[in-house]
Amino acid sequence: MPASPVVMIGPPKRLDGLRERAGVDGEVLIFEDTATLEALKVIADRRPSLVVLERFFAATPRGAALINRIKQDPRLADAEIRVIAHDSDHRRTISRAPAADGGPSPDRPVLDYSGTRRAKRFKIRHGAELFVDGHRAAIIDMSRIGVQVTLARPLRPYQRVRIVVGTDPETYRCTAAVAWSRYELPRGKAGGHYRVGLEFNNPDVERLEAFCVNNEA
Repeated sequence: MPASPVVMIGPPKRLDGLRERAGVDGEVLIFEDTATLEALKVIADRRPSLVVLERFFAATPRGAALINRIKQDPRLADAEIRVIAHDSDHRRTISRAPAADGGPSPDRPVLDYSGTRRAKRFKIRHGAELFVDGHRAAIIDMSRIGVQVTLARPLRPYQRVRIVVGTDPETYRCTAAVAWSRYELPRGKAGGHYRVGLEFNNPDVERLEAFCVNNEA
């Protein structure tokens, strides 16, 4: 049986340095950081013994999503995930411990996301309208003080955004703060998305709760 390959992922200009620093032998499959979906498919099919990620790519939302997908796949339990700098001796091995839930780091201040404990959350029917800074978002769940959505564009934690909920005559406008944001690569889908928790600023709780009730899945 042939030996399992090594998969290496990073920005194009850093891949040569990354391979040199990694010091690996045998079959090495190299992917640019823009080809994470292709890399993930090969990782699932070939089950490499080692996945090497360039240091700064590993810190991006795409890198974090890739790491979490590998860690969550029991078929890849033997794959070592190693983060290496292309131009220094920095290197570390990612723990196989269960991934975090995607919220903010415990050592930084947090916003209270979308009423996880302060208000009842409602699952919202598919097709209910919500826009973030003019971009359509899909609602996962919602409360009178916050909402969890998925959308195609990235948002930064603590970023302030404009929200439009619903359509005439029940349109409601407000602002919100990004409590947390993470990039996801859903299994079996062609592309990724961002899952975001938003906390409304000075919400009209009666109108928002009525929207939740009227659009509950």
